[in-house]
Amino acid sequence: MPPDEGTISWREVLAETEGRLLAAGHDAGSAVRESRWIVEEAFGVLGASGAMSPAEMEVLVTVRGMAHHDAMVERRLAGEPLQYVLGRWPFRTLDLMVDERVLIPRPETEVVAGLVLDEVDRFAVGRDLSSEPVLVADLGTGSGAIGLSVAVERVGTRVWCTDASSDALAVARANCVGLGRPAQRVTLAEGSWFDALPVDLWGRLDVIASNPPYVARDDGLPSEVADWEPDAALYADDQGTADVRILIEGAPGWLAPGGALVLEMAPDQIGVMADLAWSGGFVDVVVYRDLADRDRALVARRP
Repeated sequence: MPPDEGTISWREVLAETEGRLLAAGHDAGSAVRESRWIVEEAFGVLGASGAMSPAEMEVLVTVRGMAHHDAMVERRLAGEPLQYVLGRWPFRTLDLMVDERVLIPRPETEVVAGLVLDEVDRFAVGRDLSSEPVLVADLGTGSGAIGLSVAVERVGTRVWCTDASSDALAVARANCVGLGRPAQRVTLAEGSWFDALPVDLWGRLDVIASNPPYVARDDGLPSEVADWEPDAALYADDQGTADVRILIEGAPGWLAPGGALVLEMAPDQIGVMADLAWSGGFVDVVVYRDLADRDRALVARRP
């Protein structure tokens, strides 16, 4: 490759891509899935219709399409995560732009976003949302996955998405622009944790959510994570708990009465952090499990 324009079909390219990934050590299942996604992105349907039809698979490949395809395959063979290679990844109802400036959205965080929506729904009961929307802050938003999901899936919300990284906020901003009308209910702000919030939100937020850095600095991570994803979004001091502690200790003053803090963290941190929440005055502190049945999220409500 690349062939001359119009001499090979996308179906043939798909078969060749699978072979290249298999030869590089990918297992059969991942080679099939990833080859399909790469071919669909090169063809132009990933994130649109989401799958190529049999007729589209027989379309002859253009020079431009083949060049895009080959560049993606080379990046993947070099170890770059598939999500960065594609430049986008699904998260709940969203098709998020992602690159090395932000963490890759994961199923564990989809569970956390669902818990945030549950808390939003609790506050929405009996409230005139046109005049009193549910106020939500997604601190350390990264790509915007949690906060933008809330804005899209619940129209009666007002959402603040914050991050200490200007690079991450640039990605979140690009994703926000793609939302259309829900973007009007989103504010993006740069700053470390609560420092990014306007002071007039003190004591008024209904829900504070975060997927903070929670990996201990001496923990071994797969090279695909450690070599590519941003360190500042992965690692925290105090065996990974430093930022979680800041959030638990700082949230009560920012929350409205009955407001909820929803946090993602490592399974081995949950017990100690739940105790910290109880001792900090939270009530109804509940631990939730992820799709792999591991302790993953903490929901703590202010009295």
